[in-house]
Amino acid sequence: MDELLKALAAVALDVSTAEDALDEGAAGAARDSLDAAADGLAVLRSRWPALDARERRVLGAAAAPVRARLDAARARMPRRAAVSTGLAEADPEQETDPLH
Repeated sequence: MDELLKALAAVALDVSTAEDALDEGAAGAARDSLDAAADGLAVLRSRWPALDARERRVLGAAAAPVRARLDAARARMPRRAAVSTGLAEADPEQETDPLH
């Protein structure tokens, strides 16, 4: 059980790191931490079938607020936008038939 709670604590730390990065406007760092947190939760989810009822109850209760914080931090992430909306320039060499 200790191993599971330590793994969940690592996920919570990743979420905290992401929240701090978002507060500082560092979306790239936040995205990396959120991805790490999501990966950590996925590992815990994969172990779920092997857990007994008590372990599921404890881990589920502890993981719910961490998951809520992860979702809230993801909602705060700025949307990705294109750097430029200009048109691509035509390459004159692509318009010539190389065989002629």
